[in-house]
Amino acid sequence: MSTAHHEVIIIGSGPAGLTAAIYAARAQLAPLVIEGEPSSTSDQPGGQLMLTTDVENYPGFPEGIMGPELMDHFRSQAQRFGATSLVRKVAKVDFSAQPHRIWIDDDNKPEPDFTATAVIIATGAQSLMLGLPNEAELIGHGLSTCATCDGFFFRDQEIAVVGGGDSALEEAMFLTRFASKVKLLVRRDELRASKIMQERAFANDKIEIVWNTVVTGYLGDGKLTGVSTSNTITGETAELALSGLFIAIGHKPSTSLFTDQLELKPNGYLVTEPDSTRTAIAGVFACGDVVDDYYRQAITAAGSGCQAAIDAERWLESLD
Repeated sequence: MSTAHHEVIIIGSGPAGLTAAIYAARAQLAPLVIEGEPSSTSDQPGGQLMLTTDVENYPGFPEGIMGPELMDHFRSQAQRFGATSLVRKVAKVDFSAQPHRIWIDDDNKPEPDFTATAVIIATGAQSLMLGLPNEAELIGHGLSTCATCDGFFFRDQEIAVVGGGDSALEEAMFLTRFASKVKLLVRRDELRASKIMQERAFANDKIEIVWNTVVTGYLGDGKLTGVSTSNTITGETAELALSGLFIAIGHKPSTSLFTDQLELKPNGYLVTEPDSTRTAIAGVFACGDVVDDYYRQAITAAGSGCQAAIDAERWLESLD
């Protein structure tokens, strides 16, 4: 396969990458979207929405929409304007000179598969999971990583949150708006969260903290009905009946391709210029959850994908 050149290549195909593709295609830039591999949890074509069921907080769908269906709409819209997609995995990038170089599947090939004048990185981030059996099958069926996305579905139900940091307590506090009871499952005998968050959690009657506890298994066939747990001190096991479990033990941005070429924050997310999607390397832009360590929503990812495409378009114009 000889090296093919594109004016714009987008790495990643979640809401950020496909929105960037829509805008870049409408600007007549004919972007190539390298989507990732279907078998990969860290490189999922369509992004994390492919692992969700009902999406009820994305504007324009008052009755809600399935996550995979929403991403199909994004993709079809981008392709309507001239974007093309490649469902393959990026193995290596080289941003050291123009044009930027990209290898597919095999990073040992002497020549890259593609070159691009502008590259938009939209590889996203993944919620850290517990790694227990049936985890993937239960996502969207009682198991969640996003209280803002899914809390509404658990009105007047007993649910739990796994974690002891600020994110876990924020999730638990938010979920008390809907649930009748929120158990906070903490593996230690203390919280890692900030003092003010701890005070708020202790003061909330709907939150019950279960100390020294780890989840060892999911209960339910096709839909979560509870969890099995183990006490980290005594080893005592138990089962908790729950209709929902929210995992809040952190996120990992998909930045392994770029660690030796682009600046990263201490938590691993890509750094961009203030109020911009530009990275420190000319012609390389980043958007979505690979940059955003705060909001992590489909709508904010889509918005930053729009910004990245516009930034790339204007940068390309400046070259002319």
